[in-house]
Amino acid sequence: MNYRHIFHAGNPADVMKHAVLALILDRLCAKPTPFCVLDAHAGIGRYDLKSEPARKTLEYQDGIGRLFGNPLPHPALQPYLDAVAALNPDGALRWYPGSPRLARALMREQDRLVLNELHPDDWQTLKEEFAGDRRVSVQRTDAYQALKANLPPKEKRGLVLIDPPFEQPDEFARMAEGLKAAHKRWPTGVYALWYPIKERPAVWRFQEAVENTGISKILMAELTWHPEDTHLRLNGSGLLIVNPPWTLDETLREMLPALHAALPSTGGGTKVDWLVPEA
Repeated sequence: MNYRHIFHAGNPADVMKHAVLALILDRLCAKPTPFCVLDAHAGIGRYDLKSEPARKTLEYQDGIGRLFGNPLPHPALQPYLDAVAALNPDGALRWYPGSPRLARALMREQDRLVLNELHPDDWQTLKEEFAGDRRVSVQRTDAYQALKANLPPKEKRGLVLIDPPFEQPDEFARMAEGLKAAHKRWPTGVYALWYPIKERPAVWRFQEAVENTGISKILMAELTWHPEDTHLRLNGSGLLIVNPPWTLDETLREMLPALHAALPSTGGGTKVDWLVPEA
């Protein structure tokens, strides 16, 4: 309950995660039928990069700060950067969209957004951020209870984001079990599970646990900006994407290397592969 994302908003992990999410949402918008987005760990919606916590770490300078206002590294980054620009209409980077604001920027009139946040202060901020928006509902419960309560949605299509703060030592195991239960309730939904890359063995165990759920069609996308020679820092981050939109894997194989080249790094790279192919 002590995690505050404002210290890390807009950093390379956020950029990678949100660029991929924007692509998924852009693909969902290609069909006229409505979709639902369920964000199980929503945070506060948007983040002030001029606030004291953000200025204390300045992590955003090595993330969105390297992209905003500069030449586009790859066309597939356009939906993401458009959403960031929409929050900063004067052309000066101050506000960074968390996944709720990102999703809201890319939704249409017929789509719906369900946000869940357990932290009481962040939940209150999130409620105020979307007050009066009839397409957005804000809940406060455990993230995995939120999956159970809201799936399947009344819409036939949609995206579920599972993006925990990793404060709990068993978070990887909870994610795998949460995905298994959620997929059983709604097997046709798109699921995106974000994870940090600090200790590679922990990531391998998580991926093995997800493989053992029996779920098929799971894409793995990773971006690292440091060599994985220590677990004392964040070396990169990844996403497991269940039921990814058509050709998303091909797009990410082009986009992520371009993104890696645009961000400062001491090594690392990108990887896009099928953790579990389509059955």
